[in-house]
Amino acid sequence: MKYYDDLRSFIDALDAMGDIMHVTREVDCDFEPSAITRRSYEIQSPAPLFHHITGVESGFRLFGAPASLSSRSDMPYARVAMSLGLAPESTGLEIVEALSAARHKPGIPPVRVESAAAPCQQNILRGEQATLDRFPIPFAHDKDGGRYANTWGTLIVKTPDGKWVNWSIARVMKVDGKRMVGLIVPSQHIGQIWAEWVKIGEPMPYALVQGPAPAISCVSGIPIPAHADEADYIGTLAGAPVEVVKAVSIDLDVPATAEIVIEGHVSITRDCQEGPYGEYGGYLGSGSSAQPTFHVETITYRDDPIWPMSITGRPTDESHTLWAMGLAADALTYLREAELPVKAAWIPEDSTVHWLLIVMPENWRELLPGVSSEELSQRIGEVLFKTSAMVFIPKVYVVDDDFDPTNLREVVWVLSTRVHPVGRRAVFEDQRVIRLPQCYEEEEYVAGKGAKVVFDTLQTTRHLHASFEQGYPQEVRQRILDNW
Repeated sequence: MKYYDDLRSFIDALDAMGDIMHVTREVDCDFEPSAITRRSYEIQSPAPLFHHITGVESGFRLFGAPASLSSRSDMPYARVAMSLGLAPESTGLEIVEALSAARHKPGIPPVRVESAAAPCQQNILRGEQATLDRFPIPFAHDKDGGRYANTWGTLIVKTPDGKWVNWSIARVMKVDGKRMVGLIVPSQHIGQIWAEWVKIGEPMPYALVQGPAPAISCVSGIPIPAHADEADYIGTLAGAPVEVVKAVSIDLDVPATAEIVIEGHVSITRDCQEGPYGEYGGYLGSGSSAQPTFHVETITYRDDPIWPMSITGRPTDESHTLWAMGLAADALTYLREAELPVKAAWIPEDSTVHWLLIVMPENWRELLPGVSSEELSQRIGEVLFKTSAMVFIPKVYVVDDDFDPTNLREVVWVLSTRVHPVGRRAVFEDQRVIRLPQCYEEEEYVAGKGAKVVFDTLQTTRHLHASFEQGYPQEVRQRILDNW
């Protein structure tokens, strides 16, 4: 296993295993990089690295699909695993377990280095020179409200008293060279911190970090508890502290090896229209909303910087790999803390983060004597739907462990044959609903309330599968395999 402390060493490692597609011809920055990246997701090709983009300084590059499925069929989750310092052949369930396990280990705080040792400050732009127009920011989709300056970068903010520092991913749209507008959801951690600045009537300092160490981007995109510092959690995953440097113009520390850092302040009112944007559910956006303005004041960057991007849409992109694994790890952590003997949790990529599978071991009834499967499903829903991350999940399936939950073909077979048409489900009415899940009615989005459900698919008696593995004697199977 190896931890990559900057984006460049990670790209080199992917390149060495044949998982980078070098796009050396000049591409039009409007749509070509995004369209190529989107197609790379849909055909599971190597990740595209764009070397020549029309209208920007020579040497500036774009990198697409940083944590999607690998083009290597023998290690499909390699990009996510390697980002987190895990072996490239790690399975999806192993990644979820690692993310959950790290929640229970002591955090390793970051260490500050001097500016001279920080590659992210090799070049410094101030005042009118600090303009987004210098950088290759494409339209993600042709129906979007503008060019999206953040799809895979880390936003760094902290509370006015400095006690809580938050690193997160949120979509941010470019307005012009000096302004951006970002989606700030009140219930999310960045929204909670922004609200504290609004209370005291002062604009919130922010740093938007493009291309830090891959683990930073990944952890910024998954749920961890409020008031926990992502930097400390990343240190735990890496086994060493993250190196940070003081930002040039604001009182924040930023990752020292980042490619680009944008510094400034966020307005205290929702004074600019953001959106629409094509989201992870797989549909192009159709609406916009008033959101705070991110004013650009200073930009620092490495020589020949690389701007990473995630072009969300139909499966499979970073929303359906990394973010889904993070949500599954969050669910797994809370259920085990509630002393429920859950074996695994998994969100199938093709469900676009609308299904969560909770896998129970064969002996769960022995571990929970006197508890029926209906009662277990009710308990699972009561635990999960109290957590903030589960606002994104409308449907939970409690399943046996007699199949591979990461194999979509097996998932469809199990859900088709074990979900009762009418009964065996726990329905939770009046749960919090936001617009990102795509399965609700307009009146439910307006009210912010809707139903969520836990389906009980657990078998009373385990049935043998009509399969090669379970349908024939072992000696027959072995003879066939030996002569295949």
